[in-house]
Amino acid sequence: MKKLLTFIMLFFSCFTVLAQTKNIELTDLLKIKTVSQPQFSPDGKMYIYLLKSIVEDPDKKGEFVYQNHLYLGDLSSKESRALTSGKLSVSSASWSPDGQYISFVRLSADKPQLFILPLRGGEAYPITSIPYGVSAPEWSKDGSSIFFSSELSVKEFLVDTLYNKRSWIPSWTLEKPGYDWTSFQKKSIKANPDGNIEEIRAYLFQNEKDKKAKVINQLDFQEESTTSGEMSVPAFFKTSVLGNTNPELLANPFRRIDEMKELTMGKSFVVCLPADTLRHPDKVLDNTIAIYDAVANTFQTLVEKPGYRYSNISVSPNGKYLAFFELKVGGIPSPVAKIIALNPGVYYQKILPLDRIITQWSWSKDETTLYFSAQDHGGVPLFEYDIAQGKLKSLSSSDEGVLGFDQKDGQFIYAKTKISNPSELYFSSKSNPSDNALTAFNTVWLKDKVISLASKKTFKNNKGLIIDYWAMKPSNFQLNKKYPLLLEIHGGPTAMWGTGEARMWHEFQYFASKGYGIVYSNPRGSGGYGTEFMGANVKDWGQGPMSDVMQALDLSISEGWADTSKLAVTGGSYAGYLVSYMLGHTNRFKAACSQRGVYELSTFFGEGNAWRLVPNYFGGYPWEKQARTILDKESPLTYVQNIRTPLIIFHGEQDLRTGVIQSEMLYKSLKVMGRDVEYVRHPGATHEITRAGNNRQRLDQMLRTYEFFERYLR
Repeated sequence: MKKLLTFIMLFFSCFTVLAQTKNIELTDLLKIKTVSQPQFSPDGKMYIYLLKSIVEDPDKKGEFVYQNHLYLGDLSSKESRALTSGKLSVSSASWSPDGQYISFVRLSADKPQLFILPLRGGEAYPITSIPYGVSAPEWSKDGSSIFFSSELSVKEFLVDTLYNKRSWIPSWTLEKPGYDWTSFQKKSIKANPDGNIEEIRAYLFQNEKDKKAKVINQLDFQEESTTSGEMSVPAFFKTSVLGNTNPELLANPFRRIDEMKELTMGKSFVVCLPADTLRHPDKVLDNTIAIYDAVANTFQTLVEKPGYRYSNISVSPNGKYLAFFELKVGGIPSPVAKIIALNPGVYYQKILPLDRIITQWSWSKDETTLYFSAQDHGGVPLFEYDIAQGKLKSLSSSDEGVLGFDQKDGQFIYAKTKISNPSELYFSSKSNPSDNALTAFNTVWLKDKVISLASKKTFKNNKGLIIDYWAMKPSNFQLNKKYPLLLEIHGGPTAMWGTGEARMWHEFQYFASKGYGIVYSNPRGSGGYGTEFMGANVKDWGQGPMSDVMQALDLSISEGWADTSKLAVTGGSYAGYLVSYMLGHTNRFKAACSQRGVYELSTFFGEGNAWRLVPNYFGGYPWEKQARTILDKESPLTYVQNIRTPLIIFHGEQDLRTGVIQSEMLYKSLKVMGRDVEYVRHPGATHEITRAGNNRQRLDQMLRTYEFFERYLR
């Protein structure tokens, strides 16, 4: 009997171990919850954050939609509860200065509007119903008002009798020969296709309004999913928290203010606006920082440097300092972070001693310290910068990623991604810097899952740059066994991957669960390593980065567990480009996947809304002989006759960032030559399909990639 009991105990203990070691599955993507925008209450005792979930669409069977809802937490109990629910998501949540209210943005009559939620009790209620919608709200310093921005259609605003009472018109030319802006303000003319020229024009204007025609005169006409002949400008408003009056327009929107931050009690603001307001907006990319006096309606230039652009302005709590990004127009997107004094007559200017892309920053209450997160070596650590001493200190590891934070009186609250968990909310303090988890949204369903860990390594490439790469073994790895190896490549080209980057968490874990090893790297041109590194692929999108990712692959193979006869490669956007370029230069891969890529650079200049990458990286335009030579040399289509690797190509039908014709050209070329190629188009999908697209299509693309690889690797 004793032996029988021992056997039963051993049996159930083994069963328990097996039950606790489940692999990551495809549909686990739908379980991932993402924390964002944490914020302390003014007294530091409470906190709020947003939680994005994927839920079944109640209106469409088999579909899954995103929901973003607001949560309130208590630091003493470390517990939180949802403040909003239902179909309508919320965004841009913020505390009132007195901590009695929370504002947020939510759809109302198909437009994003501003809502107020009283914490003493009661439902959230809207305080705006502006036809242009609301974005980026911020409370005024005294708590009586909220500032926000809207995108105004120029043609709609020209005839807006409520907000354009002064009949403002743009100062730049219309770029429609024979017309000026007043042409769109003529209301009394009858539309008649058989009438005089003015009546014919009125008829044609009506056709444009009724979406029967798109008339394009501006340079930038491609959006993410469609083309548009309409032009919009940002406008800044102030609304009373009582919601009893129409929002007040703070400045002429045709001054094209990009950013506006309150300086003194609703009377003066720090703004970013174009250096030249007489030229068309598409042709003026540089701007200035100025002080805007809203009472006198005057602008005083504060920072100006021809050929440079300024953004991400942040005023310290008492208006002593201003932090901002400075970026050279037309170059590699590597902004420099600077701090200047705002006090009249006081000169102070410092460049933050960190050549990295900053993702968020926050001032200490006493204005002595600037806290910020930044991309760094595959992670997004939190940093502390002592303004007086000019000293920089890292507060967290580059093995993890701080994806949103707030700080108050030496305490920190932050959303973080780790290799073991895609997203949770944590708390720490200077006296106790260890992570203290405040949520367990993903921890719960991950507790019985097998997670493949990533091993980080480095090498020096042929330009002397240190390249980081990561190798992940299959989830159920066994010694003395060989496994297929998948080379994953990131896009951008200035993106950055690592264990502190959450977007690829599920895909990596999914392929590891299917028995694949994974290797990924940050080749030359990636973000997170400084300006020199980011610019190391100028006029060299193909061969140089290819050598980096292939060296990372070879070093992973040298560890001895990869089956070199079963190599696969995949990547999207710029990485879709690099995958196809590599296939034209090597036959080492058994199967490949190219997603939403660019394959012929001259065509990309005309087709994609990211067309400025062409002059920025290759030194000119397709009609210029020297630039055309480089574009042809760097285009994957130039080497398409060399591609013999079986290839699956993905593209969203509404993707105008890279352009659908790119994938059609690659597919047709390979099909004409009789190569193994499959082409998948996702209806309605944009360039963001794998990050924020339709969830069935996200699952479909990942599953089709796996199925295609299995055809050739197994």
